[in-house]
Amino acid sequence: MKPLSREQLAALVAADLPAGAVVNLGIGMPTMVTDRLDPARGVQLHSENGILGMRLLQDHETADGDLINASKQSIALTQGAAIFDHVYSFSIMRGGHIDITVLGAFEVSCEGDLANWSLGADDPMPSVGGAMDLAVGARNVWVMMEALTREGAPRLRGRCSLPLTGAGVVGRVYADIGIFDVRDGAFVPLALVDGLPPSELHRWIDAPVRIAQAPRVLHPHS
Repeated sequence: MKPLSREQLAALVAADLPAGAVVNLGIGMPTMVTDRLDPARGVQLHSENGILGMRLLQDHETADGDLINASKQSIALTQGAAIFDHVYSFSIMRGGHIDITVLGAFEVSCEGDLANWSLGADDPMPSVGGAMDLAVGARNVWVMMEALTREGAPRLRGRCSLPLTGAGVVGRVYADIGIFDVRDGAFVPLALVDGLPPSELHRWIDAPVRIAQAPRVLHPHS
């Protein structure tokens, strides 16, 4: 079994985003979704630093120091884009105007709890930041993550061990072993990487797994 790469995960997320949706991509892995979006589908990207309607800068374009996303990457604006201050940006987030937010995570529980801001007492990150507003304000919360820690412990768990960003907020997880809905206290596989049978998911997930229908097979490319 070969896990999905981050690039492959980003392509899966981009393909699943509905046409015309307003989407916020969290810091880190989720920003990789940006350059895999088909412009013709009209997905509008929001950034909490005050942008609606952005895209990644192309190689032939010159960076504008005033145009960056929340990950401090240089970006460009799409036609009809808007720039506004943090008050309006967080009003969009908190007011339920984001269709989907895609966030990274350290842990997700089978109840949809999200932990994505602290690794414990030795973690230098001072606070939860805007992820809390996105987690509770967006209509749908998707997570991109690797299924195991560097030490080999499952990140998909029955209960999160780290401080929560939001309780019961995650609806779908895109992991390097497959795609899962979070429903009724269980992870429900929609798709699994080639070579990973559902019977082996207990090696990767420390939580209830419910098979609603045969998961489709994902074929990672080399």
